[in-house]
Amino acid sequence: MPHSKTCTDVLIIGSGLAGMSLALSLPATLRITLLSKGRADECASAWAQGGIAAVLDASDSLEAHVQDTLIAGAGLCDETAVRRILEQGPDAIAWLQQHGVPFSTQANGQLHLTREGGHRARRIVHATDRTGLAVHQRLLQACQRLGHITLLQHCTAIELLQDAQHRCVGATVRNADGRHQRMLASHTVLATGGMGQIYPSTTNPATTTGDGIAMAWRAGCAVRDLEFMQFHPTALHINGKAVGLVSEALRGEGALLRLPGKNGNPGERFMLRHDSRAELAPRDIVARAIDTEMRVHQLSHVLLDITHQSRDWLAQHFPGVMALCAAHGIDIATQPIPVAPCAHYTCGGVQAHVDGRTSVAGLWAIGEVARTGLHGANRLASNS
Repeated sequence: MPHSKTCTDVLIIGSGLAGMSLALSLPATLRITLLSKGRADECASAWAQGGIAAVLDASDSLEAHVQDTLIAGAGLCDETAVRRILEQGPDAIAWLQQHGVPFSTQANGQLHLTREGGHRARRIVHATDRTGLAVHQRLLQACQRLGHITLLQHCTAIELLQDAQHRCVGATVRNADGRHQRMLASHTVLATGGMGQIYPSTTNPATTTGDGIAMAWRAGCAVRDLEFMQFHPTALHINGKAVGLVSEALRGEGALLRLPGKNGNPGERFMLRHDSRAELAPRDIVARAIDTEMRVHQLSHVLLDITHQSRDWLAQHFPGVMALCAAHGIDIATQPIPVAPCAHYTCGGVQAHVDGRTSVAGLWAIGEVARTGLHGANRLASNS
């Protein structure tokens, strides 16, 4: 098949939060091409519910955030990388606010902070329970306003290009019309997300098939920790299938995991049998506990109960979860939510430095596709 050829300064493969943040952070003197495998909003970033972890409360500390991350990662994080990334959290939130992201606030105008599993403090900045969508929409609008950023949707990178010295010089791309095109670039950035679609039950969009990891490996990059796939403990399960994500922030606000009781009512609470942190243990522990209870009791799901909160409160804080469950006939103000674990986040990936450098010159990896050492064996919730 004949190939056409184009040139750009920076080719960013992926239009999620990582790719767009980079595009908006680079100098406007550069020609930047941003590729989206499907529609620009068809990515895990836009689907994310919970929020972004950052130390913003006076009673919290960077050291506490670091230790929570190391504990959740089962001792397999790179502590230097953890510190370098987490210390940038407050500035990252401020940068997103400058771009107009409408984070939830308290009556006094301060950011509302919630709590999720593995965190000892409230440090999750969020936009109700649709944080990913709120962030993605604002950054997409910002990218579309800038003349030096070209967004190409329905364009799939299928192979990285390398010169005689093995430097990455761009990628071969299949365009929306099915034709192949060689896109040459001074710098090529993988921001392709994870590989959740290799599992039959996943919270990830259909485009999340591990392409970036595979292309990098074929180009000679080291890949690492691919066995560390995080399962989200609470995907909404209807008729034995995952149909959507139920934010971990519900458990941060007091939702309890229970076995099914009689007549569909919530029964025995079980998490304290597995961990003293109960529902607020790290995700891997909660997911394994749920799986254990499901196997022991031969269940297709367990129940997440937040009926102690009022309908008005739930509508204010979790409108997305309310709507998702209502679409399947569940009123979370009066009924428990059927949940089960589901493949969620790729903790490993392309071996990369904190600044995105890989072992192949000219090739960078950022976001979920990159294995920087931040996550170890398990990502701490909202360490995005």
